[in-house]
Amino acid sequence: MLFNSLHFLLFFPCICLIYWLIGGGKKHLQNNFLLIASYYFYMNWKPAYALLIALSTVTTWFFGRLVESNADRRRKLWLWICLLVNFSILFCYKYLDFATESVYNVLALCGLRMEVPHFGLLLPVGISFYTFQAVGYTIDVYRGNIKAERNILTYALFVSFFPQLVAGPIERAGNLLPQFHERIRFDADTCIEGLKLMIWGYFLKLCIAENVSPYVNAVFNNLDHHNGTSVAMAAFFFTFQIYGDFCGYSLIAIGAARCMGYRLMMNFNHPYLARSMKDFWRRWHISLSTWFMDYVYIPLGGSRCAEWKHYRNILITFLVSGIWHGANWTFVLWGGYHGVLQLLSVTRLKMRKKKASSTDKGMLNTLCKVCDTVVCFVLALLGWILFRANTISDALVALRKMFTDHGLLYNGEGKPAIVLPLVLIALMLLKEMKDEYGWKFPALMHSRRGWVACVSTSAMIVLILLCARFEGGQFIYFQF
Repeated sequence: MLFNSLHFLLFFPCICLIYWLIGGGKKHLQNNFLLIASYYFYMNWKPAYALLIALSTVTTWFFGRLVESNADRRRKLWLWICLLVNFSILFCYKYLDFATESVYNVLALCGLRMEVPHFGLLLPVGISFYTFQAVGYTIDVYRGNIKAERNILTYALFVSFFPQLVAGPIERAGNLLPQFHERIRFDADTCIEGLKLMIWGYFLKLCIAENVSPYVNAVFNNLDHHNGTSVAMAAFFFTFQIYGDFCGYSLIAIGAARCMGYRLMMNFNHPYLARSMKDFWRRWHISLSTWFMDYVYIPLGGSRCAEWKHYRNILITFLVSGIWHGANWTFVLWGGYHGVLQLLSVTRLKMRKKKASSTDKGMLNTLCKVCDTVVCFVLALLGWILFRANTISDALVALRKMFTDHGLLYNGEGKPAIVLPLVLIALMLLKEMKDEYGWKFPALMHSRRGWVACVSTSAMIVLILLCARFEGGQFIYFQF
């Protein structure tokens, strides 16, 4: 059995319900049930790969204890062994074939022909997410930010906690682990809050991401048969497909956890309303961005160093981020693209600060803010073309056609297949702009009047049922 978006409609709420029926406020019963449910959830993809998450759990827990109990230089040795073991597993399953193929291509360019092995290992779902979460725990123990967890079952639940296991958010041990030691009692308001987050997540996934995916796939998988106008529309749709898909999953995960009394970190904060690429990365996949900042960027020196080293640290961080997303040169190029944009954003911010201090001006006017947001959105959209394209050559073809080859728009399955997603995207953007700018519209689903909240929530569920595509599409970030 393979989980898809339709199964999540049933699995997440059912587990939340059983959690309260079985646990009854008894922490050990709740934790044991969640651990079993999490491993069952993960084993639905391929049961054997549960051994990998178990291996990652045991090694990071064991070396975390060693790191904490040793006060000499061996602490760093234990840490490096732990990192080597876990990243070696990640490399073998995610990057080994990519590395051997790259070596073959380089040798071919040099005129050398030799056979390289192709292992064809199936990528375990969510391996990048739980590896980073487990490794982050060991590093935090090494730094003295947290105490090593004594109970291996509690720690195993932290690594495998089913709502955020396969696509994040990448939780920190300092936030999530202590919650597994607290006695959590049912709270109706918290549960309702979680259900509303899940409903909005289902809307983003089933109504937006799923409705635009047929158009996106039809264009990007057959670029030679489409003109630049169709490519531009597909790129626009993919910009919201990946947001609806990933942010939708994050909200479902956060909402499900909240229904059970646990609080996960928010992973998105209206990224397409950002006014610079630096601001964009404060809003997009926040758990990964902060992970790279704390465990890659700052250890490299961060910004407290020479200016050229600061720029170097930014580029390295974004290149590593690109590689994390997938074993393809398109992801490396995408990471480098955002690294360069980040450098330009930092430079632009410095220039603006100097100008502001010299002219004694305040905030930019409204028109400049709108222009900044539009420019940032377009830059993100161009980057998503690199992310979505199957190869670098396909990405270059798509970019060339967008700027040179214009014509009639590909109509997909007909006008409703284009119009409906545009209307749903507009509704989503209106809701996000209301939250971002504090527009004084009625807060329907979050109204203090019970009947208003109930009616609006019911209307939202009806909208999902009417507009959703229940095709069983996989979540995009499951492949990472």
